[in-house]
Amino acid sequence: MKPTIISRPRSVLFAALALAVQGAFAQTLTAPAQRISDQAIVADQAGYRALQQRVKALNDKGVPVNNYYLSKAQCWLDVSLHEYTRNDRSAFPQQALEQGAAIVGALETGATPNPGDQTPLVNDAARLRDDLWARFGGVKGGAGFACAAQKVACGEVELVHAGNEFKQQGWRHANPYIQIAEDQLQAAQASAAACGGAPVTVAVAPLPGAAPVVSVEKLTLAADALFRFDKSGVADLLPAGRARIDSMMIKLDGVYAQVSSIKLTGYTDRLGTQAYNQPLSEKRAATVRAYLVSKGFAGEIVSEGKGEADQVEACTGVAPRAALIGCLQPNRRVEVEVTGIKR
Repeated sequence: MKPTIISRPRSVLFAALALAVQGAFAQTLTAPAQRISDQAIVADQAGYRALQQRVKALNDKGVPVNNYYLSKAQCWLDVSLHEYTRNDRSAFPQQALEQGAAIVGALETGATPNPGDQTPLVNDAARLRDDLWARFGGVKGGAGFACAAQKVACGEVELVHAGNEFKQQGWRHANPYIQIAEDQLQAAQASAAACGGAPVTVAVAPLPGAAPVVSVEKLTLAADALFRFDKSGVADLLPAGRARIDSMMIKLDGVYAQVSSIKLTGYTDRLGTQAYNQPLSEKRAATVRAYLVSKGFAGEIVSEGKGEADQVEACTGVAPRAALIGCLQPNRRVEVEVTGIKR
């Protein structure tokens, strides 16, 4: 006869755990209305560094970087800092940071269940792309998940990030983070397959006599994620920037049977002079082109720069300068226009 197990509802367990870690492990940012001085920003940055040090300490003690919970804590921290530097005055930076802190706290104390088992839609973020949520769930429940855990954790967080942007500003602002989630899914599936999981493929046969349809797709690469500050050369590409470009090409290879051409357009923000910004935008686009060629892309590829044209964010009246630089981040970008035939 099996013993009777009395279990509490998961929501109760998570609530209890949240209360247990709230005190010692809380991370509190300056209230948005008071986030107007260099002192406040410096204090908040110190809080981010403190949580980053706790993540590092867990890794130093043996929690691997690709651990699902440690990865999710890191990604919550990253998206919180990203939106904080963009001057997001909503509750998202604080609530995202709290998610990361709660996961770290549970890892530090060995508390179970870990809050990272859930991916809440913080700040009332919209739930976008149920298909991606389902496919991430499929990787989590399949063989090879151990090799894909980091990509799954960060992909789930990016879907919440996208949902927050959609709720606040619409699809145009959500789309870059949806693209990141798609890239993470592609990489997760590849990692799981290489680790013993069976990849799921769907073959679609073309209609008899149908001519192939040429598609044009636009993607955006954030310049701050690609290059060291104020730099533009191949040697200045950040490791994360190289990985971002590699991930984009993996995604394109999975989506397109043939990529006939790629057009790269570099942009800067409005800070500085046009005489400086124009060549910087050209050099960054040219560097991405050179990197793609070095990786073996054989199709037509052209690059150009448009300097501070076509600004995405105006950031009128934003101060101090550190907050303005963060707010203008979406303007510093390389846009990628892909022309090809999809699978």
